[in-house]
Amino acid sequence: MDGGAAQAADHGGGVDAACARWGGARGDWLDLSTGINPVPYPLPGFCAADWSALPDSAATTALEGAARAFWRVPVGAAILAAPGASALIAGIPALQEAGRAAIPGPTYNEHARAFVTAGWQVGQAGGAEARVIVHPNNPDGRVWTVETALAGLTPAALLVIDESFCDVMPEASLIALTARPRTLILKSFGKFWGLAGLRLGFAIGDPALVAALARRLGPWPVSGPALATGRAALADVGWAEATRARLDADAARLDALVPWPVVGGSRLFRLYATPDATAAQEALARHKILGRIFPYSVEWLRLGLPGPDHWHRLEDAL
Repeated sequence: MDGGAAQAADHGGGVDAACARWGGARGDWLDLSTGINPVPYPLPGFCAADWSALPDSAATTALEGAARAFWRVPVGAAILAAPGASALIAGIPALQEAGRAAIPGPTYNEHARAFVTAGWQVGQAGGAEARVIVHPNNPDGRVWTVETALAGLTPAALLVIDESFCDVMPEASLIALTARPRTLILKSFGKFWGLAGLRLGFAIGDPALVAALARRLGPWPVSGPALATGRAALADVGWAEATRARLDADAARLDALVPWPVVGGSRLFRLYATPDATAAQEALARHKILGRIFPYSVEWLRLGLPGPDHWHRLEDAL
């Protein structure tokens, strides 16, 4: 896409729209249109001050310290906790004067939407003042390397790496690049930890860019309950390791169950090539199961993982 009006929003998770189209209430639906872990991290016990008091700096510092340790952030990189990765995505294009942004796709469309809204020209490749990569990519699971991430990029260019789904494969993280000037890595708490409603995300990288994002967010951007939950979850390495093993097994189980060939994805979502993606989505919807299709492909159907008590519904539908 080059210039033009901002893209319309195109996301998974549209259960209300599914109800309006195919009937039923929200509670009737099994939503497999997102890549959210269906077994979320257990919420910690909250104290009254988590809800009633303005979050203090000590709680924020503790959360960011846990994040630094969990993601093995380089010493020189800064960390900012935010109310979801989406808030960061929306703010990043304003960090410098608008120019040309290279966003290889197809990929998560909010990045291009944010840059176009801010007046940037957006394309797939070529010389650019900014590059955005999603690692692993959504929806096809493409994995980048340091070399491919930096190929052809000038030292002055802004590099944004969206690692919202990378916590299932920490060995592939490009976190070392946060030591590079003009670089930001985004982390989403909602995907791997399964707590999308908590609204927690992180920007990690160039201290000047992180400080500029912090000024845009203003004081107290993260709620007390999100600070407490994030700190506990990021310190719980055992839960993370066990969850990765379960997600590996569940992704393999889904591939064995679905009748179409897998053509990509991650351990949190799988991408299948169907004869007709719209027909496949409709067939699942008759069983109140919501899958994700894409405006740029007539074949691709993306499915997230069912929770432990819902596999039978997908088995019956297929």
